[in-house]
Amino acid sequence: MSSETQSSRNRWLLLSPALAILTLAAAGPLLIVVVYSFLTPGDYGGVIWQFSTDAWFNVVAERDFFDETIGLSDAHLSIFWRSVRLSLLTTIVAFLVGFPTAYFIATRPENQRNIWMLLIMVPFWTNLLIRTFAVMEIIRNEGVINSVLVGVGLVDQPIQMLFTDFAVTLGMFYVYLPLMVLPIYASMERMDFSLVEAAFDLYATRWRVLRKVIFPIVKPGVVAGSILVFIPSLGAYVTPRVLGGGKNLMMGNLIELQFGQGRNWPLGAALSITLLAIVMVALIFYVRSAGTEETPHG
Repeated sequence: MSSETQSSRNRWLLLSPALAILTLAAAGPLLIVVVYSFLTPGDYGGVIWQFSTDAWFNVVAERDFFDETIGLSDAHLSIFWRSVRLSLLTTIVAFLVGFPTAYFIATRPENQRNIWMLLIMVPFWTNLLIRTFAVMEIIRNEGVINSVLVGVGLVDQPIQMLFTDFAVTLGMFYVYLPLMVLPIYASMERMDFSLVEAAFDLYATRWRVLRKVIFPIVKPGVVAGSILVFIPSLGAYVTPRVLGGGKNLMMGNLIELQFGQGRNWPLGAALSITLLAIVMVALIFYVRSAGTEETPHG
């Protein structure tokens, strides 16, 4: 027992530097944000060390300036809903494109898969802002798509695609698509395709093979990819800022606005914790869906 106790103590001593770094680098800043959310905003930014719950109240509600009546904060709630809606839409579109892409790569000859994966990863080597501006050049009024449509006579004037929810969704889809393809491909690469052949031999249709054989096996990869796309999309800042033009704000932009021009640090901190809570709900869903799930097909 003495030897086991000494061994355990030594392991904790070896882990203590890493635990201290994690505590200071992760838990420390988060604790500061939580504390700031319960303070009073300063006149020109910063905080006044006076306890207040106004920031949390203002996350979802607002008090009328004239008659002090309380109502829902339509601006914040609309931004919350837009953030969740566009993030879900981005995840769905990324799945609809990423799933067949991963299947295509997984069914190629083994000596060709690395080339296809390299093509998927190449955009990741480019700065996020540059990729966002590339999307802007494609969909702006004088961009590639509108120039082609006007040139062939399909439209008389350019279609307004930039500074819309469509532009934000397209930009996030392009940026985060590899995060959907990689986990699904990792699941498909380990799949025994003889199960697919057996299903066809038993006269199963293509849709039934996909639904009953392929999808249950790769479901953990689908869930992981969905989480990897949904969470960054929910907190995205650069893409909505550039492609939304400041009119289609998402939660990341709203938080930055409170810490910047709004000079309301407690409200920005409360919004940050609210975003963190939504992310935690998504992670809990992931753990419950794929953490300990056994696939029935081996």
